[in-house]
Amino acid sequence: MKDKRTYTKSKEHGEDMSHENEVKIEPGALPWLIEEHKKEIWKYQQKESEHIKTQNELENAKQIINQLSSEIVKLKKQIK
Repeated sequence: MKDKRTYTKSKEHGEDMSHENEVKIEPGALPWLIEEHKKEIWKYQQKESEHIKTQNELENAKQIINQLSSEIVKLKKQIK
């Protein structure tokens, strides 16, 4: 049996790939597929929201650290 990845012409490769990538969806499965995609999108949006929240908290913490650091430097200068 010939290995289907061994091609003698580049045209054969393109034709073979087009047949491999065809997906047949049954008409009754489409609503289910749409609902599954909606669920995946919702999960992604929740993760993205959590990421943005964490990023904002990090930025706020960095600002506070910078402010406190500059305040410490000022206080040390006053002491000397």
